[in-house]
Amino acid sequence: MIYKTPEEIERSRAACLLVCETLTEVGKMLRPGLTGKEIDTFAEEFIRDNGAVPGFKGLYGCPSTLLVSKNEEVVHGLPDEDQIFEDGDILSIDCGTIVNEFYGDAAYTFCVGDVAEDVMELCRRTKHSLYLGIDAARQGNRVGDISHAVQHYTERESGYGAVRELVGHGLGRSLHEAPDVPNFGKRGRGPVLKAGLIIAIEPMITLGKRSVVSREDGWTIITIDGSPAAHYEHSIAISPDGAPADLMSDHRPIEEAIRNNPNLRVVDNIDEELVARYQPLVMV
Repeated sequence: MIYKTPEEIERSRAACLLVCETLTEVGKMLRPGLTGKEIDTFAEEFIRDNGAVPGFKGLYGCPSTLLVSKNEEVVHGLPDEDQIFEDGDILSIDCGTIVNEFYGDAAYTFCVGDVAEDVMELCRRTKHSLYLGIDAARQGNRVGDISHAVQHYTERESGYGAVRELVGHGLGRSLHEAPDVPNFGKRGRGPVLKAGLIIAIEPMITLGKRSVVSREDGWTIITIDGSPAAHYEHSIAISPDGAPADLMSDHRPIEEAIRNNPNLRVVDNIDEELVARYQPLVMV
């Protein structure tokens, strides 16, 4: 595991915040009838206009700036002109940037139009599990404490499926560094969390069975039973002395864009106090 200096953490933070700015602008334009290709083209231009480089495009052969996953697509959906957004869709939009040689990474699930209430509840609980995982990410704890927090809430308390095949990860000069951060596991297991470690926590939760398969494109991961899946991601740095994690990405402007877009539905916070511990509810 690679521990970052305060200066390196700030460089990664700048990249993470640009990711969230990009997702905010995408959130302003989302509507039924728009295509994945349109938002992907916009996102690449926006990132480059801000003096940065798309973090995903070209990495492992990825052809796009965004990864856009609809409904039963869990992650890694490829945006193109055939990916047309419709009323009732949920869209996991994942984005990465490179700023001053450091990666930023974050994702948000957008709810387009008249989304079914059970799917909205899936999004609420998946989002809540992200903050439960973040709250367990303290110096002296282990990766398994994060994993257990996500799994216990989503599977045991909520009856959903926590995907096993895909995990969160360390972040820095590479998009994927050690350690892996699964969304399932036992407390007290796994690597010890130490100050200076940057990790991306990203619950990927299904409404039905947790098993997934890959489409023929070799990228798009879908639920085996066709049930919808939600995905939220923050990047954090472990703080010293057991203090709450330093949240490097920021979902607040994304959610403000959603509130102001009549084509989208807001995914409410289940525990406002918990979210406010990491992202004050009043924008600063």
